[in-house]
Amino acid sequence: MAAVTPLLESPALRRALRFGTGVGIAVEGGALEVCLARVRPAAVHLLGQIRIEGFRERPASEWGREYAAFVESHQASHLAAWLVLPRHEVVVRHLRLPGVSDTDAPAAIAFQMDSLHPFGGEEVVHDFQRAGRTASFTVAVAERRIIDSYAALFAEAGIRLAGLTFSGSAVFVSLRLSAAPSPAGLLAVRVLGDGPEPLTEIYGESPSWPLFSAVSDAPPERAAALAAAEMRLEADARPCGWLEILPPPAGPAQPQSPAAWAAALAAACPHLGQPLNLLPPALRASSSRMQYLPTAALAGVLLLLGGALAAESAWADRQYRKALEAEAARLAPAARRVEQLDRELAAAVQRIELLNAFRSRTRAHLDILLELTRMIEPPGMLLSVQITPDQVLLWGESDRADELLKKLEESPRFAGAEFTAPLTRGQSGDIFRIRARREGGAP
Repeated sequence: MAAVTPLLESPALRRALRFGTGVGIAVEGGALEVCLARVRPAAVHLLGQIRIEGFRERPASEWGREYAAFVESHQASHLAAWLVLPRHEVVVRHLRLPGVSDTDAPAAIAFQMDSLHPFGGEEVVHDFQRAGRTASFTVAVAERRIIDSYAALFAEAGIRLAGLTFSGSAVFVSLRLSAAPSPAGLLAVRVLGDGPEPLTEIYGESPSWPLFSAVSDAPPERAAALAAAEMRLEADARPCGWLEILPPPAGPAQPQSPAAWAAALAAACPHLGQPLNLLPPALRASSSRMQYLPTAALAGVLLLLGGALAAESAWADRQYRKALEAEAARLAPAARRVEQLDRELAAAVQRIELLNAFRSRTRAHLDILLELTRMIEPPGMLLSVQITPDQVLLWGESDRADELLKKLEESPRFAGAEFTAPLTRGQSGDIFRIRARREGGAP
């Protein structure tokens, strides 16, 4: 529960600031009690309530749809709910720390934490708050595994949670929506009948106990008497029901669950005080649509700046394009001259390459003739040689014409040698006609 600033202690001001809508959920045995409250300066209203049975046994998505349909029917889907845990799952301690400031309180309470709960070495979650402007602090402690299990279960159901608290803390905050209760104190009793044996839950306030919260297996009268004695209330203090001390809703409808109603009232006006919250900060959701105003404002400013930047960029692009076009027009004659010189240079290079090709072709042809002269020994002779870029055609006479094919194949200049006509007998030997491919890419 949030500390109340001196300015907000004025009952008239607190009543004027009672604006908001909140959702409270209370775990009542195997069911969930859900209340939707709307708080206004003139009155508070119970907009709707629903009981979700068997939430522990049913799939979370199934009862989550029931909850979603309920809040959607009241246009309250944006609200994050406060969940009231079963009282026996939360340990509540009352500490008096005279002279300890709010700045030093976290360290002072953390120093005593091991002695404030019975969970031994189990990891725990705790929260605390000063009760009003007194030296008393209320500390709530729960096992982390329980908190994690509820957080995971409701996340699976698709229900956004603003916090996990216990009933006494929700009642403490909702009682102060307009003004603080009587300093003489109060005592409220309710019977928890969902368990195997009825339990009695006590909420009280007194000068010595700013917030008293306990669960007892004694009958209501006995439990109330013991609580009154512990809180040092007056002997004639009359216990009453929880709904009698909470702000009553306008209209005939009455809440079925005091804990869910108290949580809904506290959730409606978080600016006037919040209950103790055992939900880790990273998992807490926000209900207020006002949280989006800074984002929307910044988004608007960003859009304006983006539009201005886009306009400036377009203007700069146009100016740059104009400068480029002017420079291109100035350099166009020189560019055309350069293009003409490039074409002339390319033609000259082509002519040089052609001359080099002719020169290299003559040399290659002479090398082929030299190679063939060495292969054909006298008295053999070549009568005709035809050299093309791809092949060589030979016609001649030799007494060893049958060995020419082998010699041509062994030469690196020829390949695929073959007779193009049968050998015939001449004056000095066999007359041959041979065709062979040129190798080596010679021209």
